[in-house]
Amino acid sequence: MTGLPPGWRVASLTDLADTALGKMLDKGKPRGLPRVPYLRNVNVQWGRIDTDDLLTMELADDERERFAVEAGDLLVCEGGDIGRAAIWPGRIGYLAYQKALHRIRVNDDLDARYLRYFLEHAAKAGELAKLSTGSTIAHLPQQALRRLPVPHPRVVEQRRIVEILEDHLFRLDAADAGLSTASRRLERLRMRLIQTAILGEAVPGPRSQSELPAAGTYDAHVAPLPAGWSWQRLGDIADVVGGVTKDAKKQSDPSYVETPYLRVANVQRGQLLLDNVANLKVPPGKREQLELQQGDVLLNEGGDRDKLARGWVWEEQIPGCIHQNHVFRARLREARLSPYFVAFATNTLGGPWAERNGKQSVNLASISLTTIKKMPLPIPEGEDSHVIAAELRERLRELSRLDAALASARTRSVATRRGVLAAAFSGRLTGHRVDEEIIEETAESLE
Repeated sequence: MTGLPPGWRVASLTDLADTALGKMLDKGKPRGLPRVPYLRNVNVQWGRIDTDDLLTMELADDERERFAVEAGDLLVCEGGDIGRAAIWPGRIGYLAYQKALHRIRVNDDLDARYLRYFLEHAAKAGELAKLSTGSTIAHLPQQALRRLPVPHPRVVEQRRIVEILEDHLFRLDAADAGLSTASRRLERLRMRLIQTAILGEAVPGPRSQSELPAAGTYDAHVAPLPAGWSWQRLGDIADVVGGVTKDAKKQSDPSYVETPYLRVANVQRGQLLLDNVANLKVPPGKREQLELQQGDVLLNEGGDRDKLARGWVWEEQIPGCIHQNHVFRARLREARLSPYFVAFATNTLGGPWAERNGKQSVNLASISLTTIKKMPLPIPEGEDSHVIAAELRERLRELSRLDAALASARTRSVATRRGVLAAAFSGRLTGHRVDEEIIEETAESLE
């Protein structure tokens, strides 16, 4: 840490504050002691503490003072997203904290808000990661935190920096909120466009209620459709099959052939992620039986409940590719039907239907092959589905360009925030218009 302004120094955190880890949770039988609310790392977000979901723990009288949280204490995440920190404002009565958090009480030479922002800067700059341990989940040991070098101007200067920082960050947060609102509106527009298209709501003329014979499923309301359209079940318009089940014991069989196959992770809603496609050895006959063809509609069989039946259309991106048993393949029987139209319908109307008709285990949801064949879909007359799907895909491409612009703006916002923090803790923020150039230059230097 070099090039600091005159009057600044670098001090270890241990010289500026008292740090302590919270209470390790008791794993044994209850001790019959009074129970008190406590903070976990999930309660501490960047700059705020959420008390809507507090748990309680037992504390002995001699532990209450040791593990108490007081107004003005800075709570810092010890594991996971290390360095995530917020100041406790003291809104409620007694509150303790668990071992997953560091509690920092600053001395008179350090402003807690200044330290809170510096920890964010150190986390985003990767400085805290250098002090962490653990390969799977990062942890920030207390001794390492105490060694953290902190740029240290006088307290009055710290408070001035905080005021300037918060002014810049307030405007960034407002811009981020606008981007989030735009993203939500764009997603609602996307869903509305798809629903309008697949239900033929833009088709002129009268609409009628198509009959859908009962199939023992929870179909909910079946919307009226344009003249000539009908509600049909997936199994009536397509041959639907499950995929291959991985058998680790037979992977060394010399008669088996190595074959790329799609997993649930590859099959997303409205797209296929094919950068990481695994291989599996299967019997030659099984490969021929399950080999994907142009226009096959893929739907997920299992996963989180809201991901049932998500999927997209196979376009022969990988020769000889098959699919695992947790991915269904629907092959349309009639060329007049667009697989993209069917995929749009399964991803929107089919998703909630699959949620209602799927099964939930302890961790995962699933829907059976027999059940998914009963999914109701709106079917246009003739070859109208091809025209509708082509027009819809073009409009969605336009929305994707807006999505990309919003994503680029969010990336710039993240870089700008890093630039603001870096400029602040190198003593370069002035509170004047020149800050914009300083922040932009600093953000570019961090890329």
